[in-house]
Amino acid sequence: MQKMRFGGLGAFTLGELLTTIAIIGVLAALLLTALTRGVGLAKRTDCVNNLRQLGIAMQMYVADKHVYPLVAIDFPDHYIGWENALARAELDGPAHNNKPPLYPRPGIWHCPAATLPQGWDNYADYGYNSYGMSPSSGSNSLGVGGQHIWAIWSGPANPAPPISPSEVVSPSQMMEIGDGFKGGSAVIQDGWYVLWRTYGVTETNYVGYVGSTKRAYSRHQSKANVVFCDGHVESPTMKSLFVDTTDAALSRWNRDHQPHRELLQP
Repeated sequence: MQKMRFGGLGAFTLGELLTTIAIIGVLAALLLTALTRGVGLAKRTDCVNNLRQLGIAMQMYVADKHVYPLVAIDFPDHYIGWENALARAELDGPAHNNKPPLYPRPGIWHCPAATLPQGWDNYADYGYNSYGMSPSSGSNSLGVGGQHIWAIWSGPANPAPPISPSEVVSPSQMMEIGDGFKGGSAVIQDGWYVLWRTYGVTETNYVGYVGSTKRAYSRHQSKANVVFCDGHVESPTMKSLFVDTTDAALSRWNRDHQPHRELLQP
């Protein structure tokens, strides 16, 4: 093909022009991918820093009260969740009933990578490993949050006592707080106030649950951020948290550092 000339200067052929455009397109795609990964990494770093701060707050709470906060306390005239207890030291009674709730999610309680589903107003970015591998019917769970919330509402008037630090066999291997995911195997529900490996979870038509597994896996590129009882933070894969059935993976859920394989369900 004869090159076109303008003012005596050589010009690109059509093939050269198309090749140049194709190269620019590839470079732009690579740059966009790198930028997307960079933004995701920055958000994950912010989330890690949030959890590190929550871990410090938990250590201060435990040092002061010598127990971990219960997952919840149902006083006669109001309810206090673990996050309120940790944020405002509200474990001691109903005097703080007029405190505003933690929603919308302020400061370190907000993961910048979390996507609030349309129609939700109480989405919890971070969850407490209250229950460990325990089923919902348990009254005294394997986590660090004491009793199940169902035991509060329908169980005995005096639920299980809070967990002391001495009951955590391996603090460096015991998950404490992490991204608010609940589930097992193929289905994860996000936006939960607990970090919980449980079963019977489905993506129903209830507002916010449809697409929850995809949201959970995409939050940190198929990983989750978790702070452990000794204060260090890790980013394990979602697979290691909710699919892996090795002893090493399961024992990290439970304060006795045992896998409790008997609690796994098909």
